[in-house]
Amino acid sequence: MPRIAETMKATAFEFRFRFLIHFVLIVLGFTTPWNRWLHVDPAGPNAHVWGTLSAHLSMIKPGAIGIATSFNLVLGVGIALAVAAAALRTWGTAYLGAYVAKAHTFQGGSVVAAGPYRYVRNPLYLGTMIHVLALALLMPPSGAIFMILTMAVFQLRLILGEEAFLTGRQGEAYRAYCARVPRLLPSLRARVAVSTAVPAWGAAFLGETYMWGVAVAFIAVGWRYNAFLITQGVVVSVGLALVARALLPATTTAGD
Repeated sequence: MPRIAETMKATAFEFRFRFLIHFVLIVLGFTTPWNRWLHVDPAGPNAHVWGTLSAHLSMIKPGAIGIATSFNLVLGVGIALAVAAAALRTWGTAYLGAYVAKAHTFQGGSVVAAGPYRYVRNPLYLGTMIHVLALALLMPPSGAIFMILTMAVFQLRLILGEEAFLTGRQGEAYRAYCARVPRLLPSLRARVAVSTAVPAWGAAFLGETYMWGVAVAFIAVGWRYNAFLITQGVVVSVGLALVARALLPATTTAGD
């Protein structure tokens, strides 16, 4: 197991360009270039996971759930996922520090054991995976499967790389923290004592502009049952996030 973890660790290059890699994987999920030759996805305006799931849901018991209700139910799941991802990442960023969350290199001067870090070691990566599930609803089925699988593997690589770095930097303090707090499946109760860390909420919301933009897109235009409109909101959110990134304070810890 240690050898597998060692080979799975993300490199410094991958960590530095993790946001670009995320972007590429998501774009491939939406565009499914392989479908031009393989033709694995259905055609039509609702040939996305949202439409596919809704159609199957309405056919479980014909007449019990109409197609409109099915669309609304799946939309509700998408909204819940998008909001949960944004909220979790914002909570984590508030205590970690927006600068650290967006840094190009591994960071970690001391153990962060406050906010969501009392329940789970990697709330930002967990939030990203929840976000991925929301985006998957807007993609063709094959693109959604590709994106979920590749993003899951990449998140695991990032986690293993970052945890190895923190172990080397913080030593026994971080090993003791890891022994008490789960890596990705949150504990129902806090596993470490309350910290005196002060969250920086303003910078956290600014740092998670993209996540909140996607959540707003699901809420604002989802009722029109048009996945393309929500996807346009995703694109706009990327642009807003780039602007917000330039406004982030150059601090390394929450509360600075």
